[in-house]
Amino acid sequence: MIERIDVSARSSKIVKHNGVAYLTGQVAEGDTIQDQVTTCLEKIDALLIQAGSSREKMLRVTIWLADMSDFAGLNEVWNAWVPTGHAPTRACGEAKLARAELKVEFIVEAAYD
Repeated sequence: MIERIDVSARSSKIVKHNGVAYLTGQVAEGDTIQDQVTTCLEKIDALLIQAGSSREKMLRVTIWLADMSDFAGLNEVWNAWVPTGHAPTRACGEAKLARAELKVEFIVEAAYD
């Protein structure tokens, strides 16, 4: 069974299937990479809870940076947020994002109960 949560014409915020919750890409505005990462991770926390999951159940995270020079700033916030012993697999690359002011986008897949 596939469950779609908070569906719009373009996408769903969450799609649950076969024990995995797929979260829509998360972006945020802010002056610094740390500001944007912090806000994105807060939004991810809320979506994980809505999906019946948590940080400890993340399976894979894909991170797109508009500029790889922000990699250290990303990791500064990320490393404090990921629960010790529960780090997901992770990929990080550089990409042109949807709007010029965006510095980062997160795509998360997590197991759920």
